[in-house]
Amino acid sequence: MPPTVPMLTYDPLDPATLADPYPRLAALRETKPVFWHEGMRSWALTRYADCVAVLRDHTRFARDRRRMGAEVPEPSLSVQSMDPPQQAPVRSLFMNALRAQDLDAIEVRARKLLAARFDQLSGRAEFDVMAEIAAPLSVAVISDLLGVDEPDHGSFAQVSDAIMRSMDGGLDPSVVEPGRIARQELSMLVESWFLTSGRPGLLSHVREHARHASDAGLDRFVRNTARVMFQGGYSTMVAAIGNAVHSLLQNPHALQRMRDTDLLRSGVDELIRYDGPVQGTSRIATETCQIGGVTVTAGETVTVLFAAANHDPAQFPDPGRLLLDRSPNRHLGYGWGTHACIGTVPAQMALRALVSSLVEHAAPLKAAAEPQRRRAATMRAFDVLPAAFHPETGVHR
Repeated sequence: MPPTVPMLTYDPLDPATLADPYPRLAALRETKPVFWHEGMRSWALTRYADCVAVLRDHTRFARDRRRMGAEVPEPSLSVQSMDPPQQAPVRSLFMNALRAQDLDAIEVRARKLLAARFDQLSGRAEFDVMAEIAAPLSVAVISDLLGVDEPDHGSFAQVSDAIMRSMDGGLDPSVVEPGRIARQELSMLVESWFLTSGRPGLLSHVREHARHASDAGLDRFVRNTARVMFQGGYSTMVAAIGNAVHSLLQNPHALQRMRDTDLLRSGVDELIRYDGPVQGTSRIATETCQIGGVTVTAGETVTVLFAAANHDPAQFPDPGRLLLDRSPNRHLGYGWGTHACIGTVPAQMALRALVSSLVEHAAPLKAAAEPQRRRAATMRAFDVLPAAFHPETGVHR
């Protein structure tokens, strides 16, 4: 008899998976591309084509759990939790407000902030990229975009962390209640912005145009979406910056190549594909159907694993290489379609500002110690990413 082959499993919180999820996801994609995950109580998809098929099909795969009879608390109803056509007015309102902002000016201010911060950090033997670059940059950019005063960094980071960890509630129920409390705190902050903030920005544009909307119930969705955009934009940006810096530390030649403005734009996009922040999203099957030869019953949850799809060689040749000019690059790092992250544009802008600032700085950034990954399944991020600028090595111009 042939030797028994051990059953492949996927534990997103296993230290080896946190360090590098891609080999295990590749093995699953080859042997069991659609598999049932008991911990998540969900079917998990690893192939790009299957993932996109689910994300495209709003009729058979619902994001809005109310469509299958679930009760969804009102604070959770936002552009990210609703489906078309109900989602359309809110998404249109925010996307129009985003296009109305002077994003180039925000990027310039972000680069000035980074230049000043890099000068402050240059004399340090070691610093934490997450706490001293990623978090301050992210809160500054998202506050600048919305047109609100920056919240206290320390207290807001705790609120954001609780919300982010609560996304893993299916794997760890203990994080659900702290997340609910944190959302309440953030909702109060957002409400204060709607009542008092008069600064120009995305929020004032949304507030002004929402007044003229014909849907009287739109206001509650607008406030919830503002909360989701601020917190989600911040936490995703922090994670993306950390992952991007780590990738560039491992591929130092890539940073210098991104002096080329064309490679800067495509390279930032590739950094998100290569090691993106959001690992997946879920949908509920509204009818019994087939996915990848597996029967999914109506009412069952399907988890689209972005991390696996973005490394599918059928879509991305040589997926384990960081190819700055990769084209086409239709990755799922920001989601897909009407549920794609509405903060995609500012996230790309912040990453461009970061990479440009690192290239222009007098001393190269080097790893200073072993980084520590955050123990989280939905959001791939670092807790600590030690680094330092090394002026003695110089930069090859």
